[in-house]
Amino acid sequence: MHRSCFLGCGGRARGHAQAYKHVTRGEMVAICDMDEERLSSFGDDFGVETRYTDMVEMIEKEKPDLLHIVTLPTIRYSLMKIAADMGVPAVIVEKPIALQSEDYLEIRTLLDTDTKFIVNTQLHFHPNNLILGDAVRGGAIGDIRFVDASARSTPIDQGPHVLELVSSYLGLIAPTQVFGQVSGAAHMSSSQPSPQHGSAAVTYEGGIRAQVTFGTESAPRIWDSDSTVMHKRIAVYGTEGWAHWYMAGWEKFTQEGGYESGSHSYGEQDLLAQAGLTDAAFEWMADDAVGHPTCLSNSLNEFGILLGMYTSSLTRQPVALPFDPPANLLTDLAEALA
Repeated sequence: MHRSCFLGCGGRARGHAQAYKHVTRGEMVAICDMDEERLSSFGDDFGVETRYTDMVEMIEKEKPDLLHIVTLPTIRYSLMKIAADMGVPAVIVEKPIALQSEDYLEIRTLLDTDTKFIVNTQLHFHPNNLILGDAVRGGAIGDIRFVDASARSTPIDQGPHVLELVSSYLGLIAPTQVFGQVSGAAHMSSSQPSPQHGSAAVTYEGGIRAQVTFGTESAPRIWDSDSTVMHKRIAVYGTEGWAHWYMAGWEKFTQEGGYESGSHSYGEQDLLAQAGLTDAAFEWMADDAVGHPTCLSNSLNEFGILLGMYTSSLTRQPVALPFDPPANLLTDLAEALA
């Protein structure tokens, strides 16, 4: 069994930890948090006796195979850099991977390290997403013509999940252009600064196009949940059918099977997805050729779409991808939105 350590014991870390009842290749051996009350509560709840308040000490003593970094996004790069410098084989980092141009460019330098970084966009591993994705990539709906994906939360909050879904259904091909618009300054000074709303036309390799939409006033409400984060969805349209996944169910139409649909429990699917993402990290460690769908390089491609959407809204021009986003992008965007 591989050794897993946790850095950060807040609410989101509990989702990572709960999945270990389904993880087959690793076990939790130690946890770390500077807040000793939170550290104790987490350790007691998940039966982890080895506890630290210093990240470096934990890595030196425990020598983890996998490190979960579940902390505020404002300190992503510094913690990832420590893990890479100390030779941690693999790291799962909570999303969003970055917040702005500056940390995006810093984190991009970590692609040259030996550490395998994985971003925790776990929707990829939801069982029904895997089934639908395999059908789409296997040609069940013919040649893909268009993708429509959305979330009612802000671009930075749920955009990484939506853009990873688009990427995964298309077979992890790279985006080549984005043309977008954003609005709303209310969240620009928050801990996860973001416009309230955003929409973008994204072109991928081979000319496949997607429309992505974010925000409570622009993205569709698709079932009866009042939670803004519970309206993530993706629809893929092909020459011979279509497929649609959302957080309470799925549906598809194919030439062979006609119209089919079903419902699911998001919580149950998400727990299995978190375990699947974690086990896939161990599989990648065992075999470089296996790769990981939410690896850092793929996630940076997807985050580049968000930065490109911001840039496009300021320049009123399409942005070719990949690109080096301008400095002070969020500051300029906040001023424009205000």
